[in-house]
Amino acid sequence: MAPLADLYQVSMAYGHWRAGRHRAPAAAELFFRRPPFRGSFALGAGLAEGLRGLRAFRFSAADVAYLRSVLPSTTDDAFFDYLATLDASEVTVTAIPEGSVVFARVPFLQVKGPLLVVQLLETTLLCLVNYASLVATNAARFRLLAGPDVKLMEMGLRRAQGPDGALSASKYSYIGGFDCTSNILAGKLYGIPVRGTIAHSFVMSFRCLEEVQPRELPPRAGGDPMDLAALAVSWLQRVCDLLQTPPAKANQGELAAFVSYAVTFPCDFQGLLDTYCVRRSGLPNFCAVALALHQLGYRAIGVRLDSGDLAQQSKEIRRVFRACGAHFQVPWFETIPIAVSNDISEQSLEEFRREGSEIDMIGIGTNLVTCPLQPSLGCVYKLVEVNGSPCLKLTEDEEKMTIPGRKTIYRLYDAAGHPFMDLMALEEEPSPSAGQELGIRVLGRLGETTKVIPSTVEPLHRTYFRDGQVCEPLPSLPEVRTHAQVSLNLLSPAHRRLHEPQPYPVAMTERLHRLFLELRQGSH
Repeated sequence: MAPLADLYQVSMAYGHWRAGRHRAPAAAELFFRRPPFRGSFALGAGLAEGLRGLRAFRFSAADVAYLRSVLPSTTDDAFFDYLATLDASEVTVTAIPEGSVVFARVPFLQVKGPLLVVQLLETTLLCLVNYASLVATNAARFRLLAGPDVKLMEMGLRRAQGPDGALSASKYSYIGGFDCTSNILAGKLYGIPVRGTIAHSFVMSFRCLEEVQPRELPPRAGGDPMDLAALAVSWLQRVCDLLQTPPAKANQGELAAFVSYAVTFPCDFQGLLDTYCVRRSGLPNFCAVALALHQLGYRAIGVRLDSGDLAQQSKEIRRVFRACGAHFQVPWFETIPIAVSNDISEQSLEEFRREGSEIDMIGIGTNLVTCPLQPSLGCVYKLVEVNGSPCLKLTEDEEKMTIPGRKTIYRLYDAAGHPFMDLMALEEEPSPSAGQELGIRVLGRLGETTKVIPSTVEPLHRTYFRDGQVCEPLPSLPEVRTHAQVSLNLLSPAHRRLHEPQPYPVAMTERLHRLFLELRQGSH
């Protein structure tokens, strides 16, 4: 894992080593400067992967040999010998639990240890946290728009940035609130539920019912097999009579495809309705096969739409299902799940909500895994202390100024149980108390003191890595997913809304503010 770094990290490491500063105690923080997607929050993710990277942090003999080939020939041989001994055994990492809501400028991770190692870890940790947090946040936004009852399926494997990006997207969209993935390998590796329907190519590959082999299916309760194709043809006439549509308009190849799939998967039959005309072909054919299956004791599990006005079509399909359920006295037919896909975006979900729909499941690919509204979270990793001396990066761009010193981070809650502010304090400061008035400085308004009285105070960081080992039990992926939803639900509606949310205030204590001013003035 150690070579997963930018070359300049190793160049700086050599500089520290030559100067004899490589073992100076140092502290760095990982955070993002602006909330993504013009919202107010992000979901912190990638912590478990980062900790695994720390545990595996070392340069192999082959790594060291490669570094010899790319660093200047004047590099001291003893430096390469030193690199071969490096590990993360002297590193301590504290972090906000994975899946937590995090806010701009608040450290998600704090890394302490020898300066050279702390510096070398920068790119590795940023790589493992940046995209993970971005796609988890994107998924959380889709979940908030869809509401708690609609199932969300991640299906971005073919559109993701390579296999690593695809696996990360499946994993972290699950943390963000998606229910399942189409990605088989992600299901195998991470235990995420895997789902899938059929493609248009399967339907288009059939021309007529004569191509269906086998075509017989035994009743679910047992008995002699029956010709499912013949049953479906019989039901098609009755369905078309009910819907007042000519049976001749129903595509025979599509009917054959549905029958073939139903014979193969009688307990998991689902239809893709829009290969041809939904109203005159896909829907009647699906209903005919589903009713034929019902006659043998089986239940269809759903339909999918992949084109057209999805919200309007879902309502029309639901009306047909209700009509068939009532007319043929099949009550479960009325509640057959309706799934949709087709380049679904946040705007699509907003339109579904505005127009009303009967959609039960939504498959989302490109606009989830590629995060087109914001391709990077922009996490940064900054030194805040070296050799016991706080560090401050000064720049004309106030947003890029860092906040010095090793810190403890607190989340302050109001009487309704909503977080209303995150507070940064120096590590040695006493913890604020619930019900105690605090004089603080809000970032962006540092020139004035603000008074707040929290009803609850929560220290955010836990120590996850010490002495070369993970020292805090890591939750399972479903536990992280549950924690993320709890964390999101705690937000006030003003901070949770996706468009023009109320900015979430982040503040520092008066003591930290004084240190900040002293360092800023001393640097001029």
